[in-house]
Amino acid sequence: MSLTGLVAALIADDGTADWPARVPDRLDTVLASMPPAARTGVRAAAHGLDTYARARTGRGLATLTPSERQSVLDGLGTHPALLALLDVVKVPVLLAAGTERMLEHGPATPPLTRQDPALDCTPARAWPARSTADAVVIGSGAGGAIAARTLARAGLDVVVLEEGRHHSTESFGRSTPLDRFAELYRNGGATVALGNPPLLLPVGRAVGGTTVVNSGTCYRTPDHVLARWSTDFGFTLADAFGPRLDEAERTLKVATQPLDVLGNNGRVALDGARTLGWRAAPLRRNAPGCKGSCQCVVGCPTGAKQSVQLSVLPDACAAGARIVTGARVERVLVDADRPGGPRAAGVRIRREGGAIEILAPLVVVAAGALESPPLLRRSGLGRHPRLGHNLSVHPATSVAGRFAEPVTAREGVLQSVGVEEHHHEGVLIEATATPPGMGSFALPGLGDELRGELEGAHRLATLGAMIADRPSGRVLGRDRTLLRYDLDRRDAGRLMRAVRAMGELLFAAGAEEVLTGISATPRVHSLAQLDAVLADTSARQLHLSAYHPTGTVAAGADPQRFPADATGRLRGVSGVLVADASVLPGCPEVNPQLTIMAAALAVMEAHLGS
Repeated sequence: MSLTGLVAALIADDGTADWPARVPDRLDTVLASMPPAARTGVRAAAHGLDTYARARTGRGLATLTPSERQSVLDGLGTHPALLALLDVVKVPVLLAAGTERMLEHGPATPPLTRQDPALDCTPARAWPARSTADAVVIGSGAGGAIAARTLARAGLDVVVLEEGRHHSTESFGRSTPLDRFAELYRNGGATVALGNPPLLLPVGRAVGGTTVVNSGTCYRTPDHVLARWSTDFGFTLADAFGPRLDEAERTLKVATQPLDVLGNNGRVALDGARTLGWRAAPLRRNAPGCKGSCQCVVGCPTGAKQSVQLSVLPDACAAGARIVTGARVERVLVDADRPGGPRAAGVRIRREGGAIEILAPLVVVAAGALESPPLLRRSGLGRHPRLGHNLSVHPATSVAGRFAEPVTAREGVLQSVGVEEHHHEGVLIEATATPPGMGSFALPGLGDELRGELEGAHRLATLGAMIADRPSGRVLGRDRTLLRYDLDRRDAGRLMRAVRAMGELLFAAGAEEVLTGISATPRVHSLAQLDAVLADTSARQLHLSAYHPTGTVAAGADPQRFPADATGRLRGVSGVLVADASVLPGCPEVNPQLTIMAAALAVMEAHLGS
């Protein structure tokens, strides 16, 4: 079914501007990259709204006048199920609309600040059907890259396998943020954890993994987290994290973000925190020479952000490592009859025209917390009862403040300021702005109201908060990843406190109103009004997303609780190491890239020293 009528209604296309007419085609492109269920849902919403329009007017949405379409939307108050569906559908529509509005204003392509260092990449279709190596690393993200570099520098012949493609910084500058969004994220960014409520959980798929599309924020693992991992879980590698975190920071060139490119969004957060006396500061990031292009989450177009395909993998390749792209690993090969018990023998990769086998006595699993458990199940290595359990995801929500003067949040650093006043309560607030329509914050309203919000978005400052959660999720599935996550009651309370804190911060900075992200009451004009709204609201009524999945092949001392031992070796088989976010035994409570890199380095050094 055509999406033209749906889009025209949702964004109030009245023919006075050119960009709305291009949104349906752009939306088609967005949907093509998403899972079938997401495409079906959007088209079901379009059909449902069109059917309702015909029942009221005798005509389909596409043939109605703008005022008639608005009348249809105004009559939806007695159809809460359709309203709720349209509120979800609004997210991909805003993705498409934000891109077309941006292109209408002719954004300048930021200058390329440096050329990418060389990588030894070979597409899977060109790799021999059978080869050997000393070690195979499955995944090229934060953990896999460090594992490959460490092993290659130790003299091992290393092959890195990556399901995604290699993208250059130059290629990022040649395409729109939305085109890159669809390509760089698994499932077109529409990975969802089912539960109460469902959570959008975007993860990257490219050479460099999620580091290509993260914010560049680099927090060191808090000391109390490391102490808990060591004392409560027996993850003794955490005892020596300090030097490994130092090494990760040196590799990524981590430094405090300079004020000159911070942007107004970050300055608003600093102003509000200063007024309240709260602890806040520019974030430490891995982006020397950042130009403030606000595109970190779709690949940095200037090469400033030192994601691992620019900072770690080049060193690995210089030491002899090779990368195979477009390589989905079917299974880890195991020699089950070996004296002393089963041992890794290599991997089998699926490709068009047949399979690839790479034989190796050491396999490093670094496919990420969402993909490593299914891979191990496909390999016959998923028998541990806790494999896939213990999923933490940093549930998150966003709030926006409207100011009298333009903020133009997309001009500046994407994630610029950290507000740590409530971090001891498990709430970390970060000033976060994104390319148009790509944030986790959904503008309120439908039709004329939503169009007005789009036109006035330059006056909005946005904040996001993520919470340190209790591991409440599971990664299911074998051939296809299935996610389940039910928000813990304690964490629901933390999310509500996060909304209150963000509202207080924005009002303190001078916001005229705060957009709450709560469908029933999307706007408040005072902190007292926000308190009254939150008193009658549950966390499940917020627009929620989640980031940083960890813990699904957790390492620890107790063989009954942890699928991997305290040094990251998978239990039940020799020669398989776990070196990604899944090995972390608990929620890291901060953006985890440095933590993952330190953990991978610790696991590799423990192996090489054994």
